[in-house]
Amino acid sequence: MSQRTAFVTGAGRGIGREIARTLASKSMKIIVSDVNMKNAQETVTLLKEKGREAVAVYCDVTHLLSVQEAVAESLTHFETVDVLVNNAGWDKVEPFLKSEPKSWKTIIDINLMGQIHTCKEILPLMIKNGYGKVINIASDSGRVGSSGEAVYSAAKGGVIAFTKTLAREMARHKINVNCIAPGPADTPLFKEISSYNQGITQALEKSIPFRRLAKPGDIAGAVAFFASDEADYITGQTLSVNGGLTMI
Repeated sequence: MSQRTAFVTGAGRGIGREIARTLASKSMKIIVSDVNMKNAQETVTLLKEKGREAVAVYCDVTHLLSVQEAVAESLTHFETVDVLVNNAGWDKVEPFLKSEPKSWKTIIDINLMGQIHTCKEILPLMIKNGYGKVINIASDSGRVGSSGEAVYSAAKGGVIAFTKTLAREMARHKINVNCIAPGPADTPLFKEISSYNQGITQALEKSIPFRRLAKPGDIAGAVAFFASDEADYITGQTLSVNGGLTMI
């Protein structure tokens, strides 16, 4: 993994930041992409304090043009992109019949279309180099459903299906495409969601065999595995990281 370059979306905070830190600890160069440049720069500062190579780029994954510009800027700093981690995500928890089209579009644009956009731009670079690892972050809700997250679950289910199809198409180019499906995780986004539903954290902790929410490092460790040479013969797979909440 030494001297490989990783493009991580939503790397300004939470799981994305921890993924960036974990991959950087493996001597990878990190492109920290986010819509919040203040958060992205904070992540870069943390990495550089550890002597790592990193750069922050603005990237709104919901717009293909923004992704194109972010990739072009990245290539002015580093020669190519070897690893793509599609981490950017967002959700609004509410019963489906109370949800509105504006929220549906935002959820699908960020969680599904965002990954389609980055793959469209970065996979040609990987094909040219004859090497690449794509790790898409989905959710266990995309495998088993989740009350209050109907459209989010649909988007993440789409990510899983998208991953499998890309894995088949990219195999002849020696590019691995895999997916991680986290369960509930202790992140800033989860704190925002849980603030509207008192008691959800305690209820989830009782349901998870390990009796705790996932930590960002739990997800980042799984990403590092898929990005490593040890995973060279693994493609098209979905790995649940959920403390045993679901076992499928």
